Amino acid sequence: MVRSDARENRARILAAAREALAADGSTSMNQISQRAGVGAGTLYRNFPTRESLVLAVYQDEVARIIATVPDLLAQLPPLEALRHWTTDLVEAMRRKHGLGDALSPGAHQAITEQSYGPVIAAITQLLDAGKKDESIRADADPGDFLQLTGALWRAASSPEDRAPHMLALILDGLRTHR
Repeated sequence: MVRSDARENRARILAAAREALAADGSTSMNQISQRAGVGAGTLYRNFPTRESLVLAVYQDEVARIIATVPDLLAQLPPLEALRHWTTDLVEAMRRKHGLGDALSPGAHQAITEQSYGPVIAAITQLLDAGKKDESIRADADPGDFLQLTGALWRAASSPEDRAPHMLALILDGLRTHR
């Protein structure tokens, strides 16, 4: 069992790293420990390498996004819940892409392997809700949706973010046309 102060330190480190790395992908481990208000020993005890910290930040973000599915479905119609959820996922993927230089090819592979199943399960839950209320086509496939939306995080974000328009087209294709 992990002590509460150790859990709090880990959470502060992850929050500080998320902020710092989003602003500047080359932020040092020492800068992150200072920002989190913990000593270097505490940082390295939790995350022995920079790569392990970056992986943890990304995994934490994916877990946070996946956990939003039930609340979104409780508050919004399935197609709108899918739109909001996908927008959050795209933002997380853009942040991950910005951290790409800090990760080895093996780490990129680990991220993909660890997040694919849970992300597909979340998409399945969202699509199934739409299939149930008949707002989403019965043949909508979570793997296809993930492939299509993979292009969104690569879409030009300046001078105008193209991702929302592209997502609208994808969602329109999922809509049941009566």
